[in-house]
Amino acid sequence: MDIILTIMRREKYVLRLTVQRRLTEVGENIRLARLRRRISATMMAERAGITRTTLRSLENGDPGVSFGSYATVLFVLGLDSDLLLLGCDDVLGRKLQDIGLETKKRAPKRKQTPTTAIDVAVELQVEPRD
Repeated sequence: MDIILTIMRREKYVLRLTVQRRLTEVGENIRLARLRRRISATMMAERAGITRTTLRSLENGDPGVSFGSYATVLFVLGLDSDLLLLGCDDVLGRKLQDIGLETKKRAPKRKQTPTTAIDVAVELQVEPRD
């Protein structure tokens, strides 16, 4: 099952139910860590530099909350080193590497488009007008 979200009333994207469950679980873990430390929601929001509404959304697993907010809250809780555990044991990636599947190291470079009249003139090798 998928969840369709509308962000800023323009873009729609599908959030897999398993991803939503993970976000909810992470938010609940953060909430429990905050409560174990006896930190109020107001104090946590103030220390993290976010609003209480954002903290509530984070703890409820709202996918619209920025990753930076998660990282800051984890830092306030003293759990920021847990961020290093994300993707550290990439079993599938290691298996693909072992069987020798070729992967691109980086995406191809995009051709830069001229942004000003002078850039266009330089690219076309024409003298710009004043």
